[in-house]
Amino acid sequence: MAFLTSKRLSKLQRPLLLLTAASVFALAGCANMSESQRSTATGVGVGTAAGAVIGAIAGDGKGAAIGATLGGLGGYVWSQRMERQKADMENAMASSGVVVTQTQDNRLKLDIPSDISFDTGRSDIKSQFAPLLDQFANSLRNNPNTDVVIVGHTDNTGTDAINNPLSVNRAASTRQYLASRGVNASRIQIDGRGSYQPVASNATADGRARNRRVEIFVGEPSQAR
Repeated sequence: MAFLTSKRLSKLQRPLLLLTAASVFALAGCANMSESQRSTATGVGVGTAAGAVIGAIAGDGKGAAIGATLGGLGGYVWSQRMERQKADMENAMASSGVVVTQTQDNRLKLDIPSDISFDTGRSDIKSQFAPLLDQFANSLRNNPNTDVVIVGHTDNTGTDAINNPLSVNRAASTRQYLASRGVNASRIQIDGRGSYQPVASNATADGRARNRRVEIFVGEPSQAR
């Protein structure tokens, strides 16, 4: 924002202050909301505020309302359907080692460790991973308005030339399996981060095992509502 002149900032102040005030009143109204409603309102509010800033900068203040609208349409909501899906996944993944959580951006996250998903240096799905994916595929078929992102990770053993494609291939294998179980592949995006996002120290065997993982994110876009 340092590159903006003081004159231009003054043009932005009125729409941004109005939007800020509106956000304060909206959040104040969250007191009587359920947890699901509060999460949805907060997520949309953050998107609206971000969109307003972008719109104001791009349109010299005139685009603030447009930016707010676009921002409000973006992101994910934590609906009752998502809450039920989380509960279903927690039951399905119980005692499997898979960690199921709600992310800050209102997505469902499944953190799948390597000991049940992939052998070291390989991208083909292990036999004990298949039944979990079967249940996950069933959940996705029952919730067609959600989209999916699968991210593969490795430890730091080996070079980037090995780890980077390996992480992508693990995500791709997971998508292919879900598609074979009736999930539309167009709903699923994949990514691989190689060894660049560890969750534990690579100095120990246990830490390296934790870093060899697949993360699956499921979100209900706010547009779907």
